Amino acid sequence: MKKTTLGTAAGLGLATLLAVTGCSAGGSNDEAGGDTTVTFLTHWGPDQVTMLEDAAAAFTKENPDVTVDVQAVPFGNLLSTLRTQGASADGPTITGIYDLWLPELVRDGLADAAPDDVATEVTDNWPSSLVDAASSEGTVYGVPNEVDLYQLNYNTALFAEAGIDGPPATWDELLDDAAKLTKSEGGTTTQQGIGFITGWGSGAVHPFLSLLASNGGTFLNEDGTASALGDDAALETAELYQKLVDDKLTDPSKSTANANTTGPYLDNFAGGKTAMIIMANWWESAIKDAMGDDYKNVATAPIPVGPNGTESSSISYSWMTTVNAKADDDKRDAAWKFLSWLNGPDSGEAGSSAMADILLSMGILPSRNSDIEVNAAALETPFLASYVSALETATPFPTVIGGQAAADALQKQIESLLNGQTDAAGAMKTASDEVDSALERAQK
Repeated sequence: MKKTTLGTAAGLGLATLLAVTGCSAGGSNDEAGGDTTVTFLTHWGPDQVTMLEDAAAAFTKENPDVTVDVQAVPFGNLLSTLRTQGASADGPTITGIYDLWLPELVRDGLADAAPDDVATEVTDNWPSSLVDAASSEGTVYGVPNEVDLYQLNYNTALFAEAGIDGPPATWDELLDDAAKLTKSEGGTTTQQGIGFITGWGSGAVHPFLSLLASNGGTFLNEDGTASALGDDAALETAELYQKLVDDKLTDPSKSTANANTTGPYLDNFAGGKTAMIIMANWWESAIKDAMGDDYKNVATAPIPVGPNGTESSSISYSWMTTVNAKADDDKRDAAWKFLSWLNGPDSGEAGSSAMADILLSMGILPSRNSDIEVNAAALETPFLASYVSALETATPFPTVIGGQAAADALQKQIESLLNGQTDAAGAMKTASDEVDSALERAQK
């Protein structure tokens, strides 16, 4: 896979753009303090790291007193690397982070508040949902870049073979189609109707919450202080999982992810052993590479609507780039200057920002209005079109202190349910209690 992310907003109308032409967040090269090297920590794969290095080289050509050194780690190591090294002035100067992590990074003094000019650009020119995700208590701490969300991915060749005309729109249709698409030999599932993901937090949690949102439910209460998993909508979502497991329409042995968020779950879909899976838009490049000519059989569709839902709604999340608050003034100034340039319309191809070019190479939706407009044709593909449409009804993953620990608690119960170690009622009861405990601990 070319990108290793989670990955990660409701009514996310991709509105106004970041007008940064000629803007310098850190001032002149002299203000950047002479020969300054900033490090950029990412979790991207080799192809995207090369693109980022090329962009950094172009920036240095225009700004010879600043050098950007790109460093990459697997996604599973990103937050721990940021926490251990980011507490030092010599740690990564810039890091690409998942919006869920920001509140705790701010609390722990690891994220630098954006300079006034950058904060104004973000506030004035990005959708309010992304401004909120990049802010804490009204202060901007990052430059938003990507938006990701989930849709149902399915193999049209397997659907045709099973005599199914199109993707399921409801949970009942999902169950019927999964039954028709499942094959077994000698008690072993050779083709699962629908696959889920285990061993990777967002891969397990976000599809579950997307189905929950499409059933009219939510992960947390309205102010993000307590679990909402005790509601009927959550129990019904868990019961859907349990029925798929009990009827052997999903096979947990085909679900595992590795530290790079690739692994068997991707291989089984690419190899035609998984007919459907709920997955984020950013894996498009990985599926293309893995499937070759068979990629033509991949289609995407909205999340099926549950019995108490009124419309399809995917969990959405975003990413941003932040600057190390522990770095010295010269490095921080140079870092903000580079981020303004990287996200500016003159840094990429034909009016696209260099950041958007990198994101689009992975099938990721950029968030600047100009990037959406310039790259409209690239986003209106059979794979991406449903994701773009789904932004209007998406449900943002809550970004609250303790949110990561709460998500981890839910992941454990989802995986226990998929592996037949608990039932739907037990999974939701335990998850609700542990989510509440995680949020309470985080607030102390």
